[in-house]
Amino acid sequence: MKSYKRILLKLSGEQLSGEFDGGIDPKLASWIAGEAKTLTDAGFELVIMVGGGNFVRGAQIAGHGILRVTADHMGMLGTLMNALALTDIFENHDVKTRCLSNIFAEQVAEPFVHRLAFKHLENGRVVIVAGGIGRPYLTTDTAAVSLSLELDCDVVLKATKVDGVYDVDPAINSKAKKIAKLSYQQAVEDGAIKVMDKAAMGLAMEHEMPIVIFDAMKSGNILKAAKGENIGTTIA
Repeated sequence: MKSYKRILLKLSGEQLSGEFDGGIDPKLASWIAGEAKTLTDAGFELVIMVGGGNFVRGAQIAGHGILRVTADHMGMLGTLMNALALTDIFENHDVKTRCLSNIFAEQVAEPFVHRLAFKHLENGRVVIVAGGIGRPYLTTDTAAVSLSLELDCDVVLKATKVDGVYDVDPAINSKAKKIAKLSYQQAVEDGAIKVMDKAAMGLAMEHEMPIVIFDAMKSGNILKAAKGENIGTTIA
């Protein structure tokens, strides 16, 4: 069982909306703060990359006069709103946290500079990164893997609504079987595996960054994944 030290947790915007149709569910965000505190209290360093789909998904709104580049920029602003809210809620739960942004927003967030991010991590702070990778046509999944490499993380924990990768969709087929471990090649080549975009998995494969697909909304699962326990699906 391999334990990690510096963790990148990828949270989707849809997860942050919780029981609501959009926006942020403060109760859920507070619960995530508690899970993060458990992680940092255990000595782990935590980086969080947030999505923005609870506000807007660029690929979905592009068209009808809105350029794809503009739509993606709107999505980045959605991630910033999520990151700002999480930062305040984490701090309110005594979790030292800093919000860094890959888009220019110096009035509300620190600019992402990798040396600054390192310093925050070394000082025991959670680092929440907004704005994806700061460029259009790239998902926050790809940004998460890129960020994990830049910050020398040991693993990418990809939070999902299910507890791993299955051979068929478990929501459709009750006989679906969970796959405990996948190779990068299998994850990239299998078109049925859509839990993370192929560009992100290809980048992880090139640099041998392990990815754990798991249900982060179950108490204790983030800590278990960080400790290398066999939960979810590991792509390595």
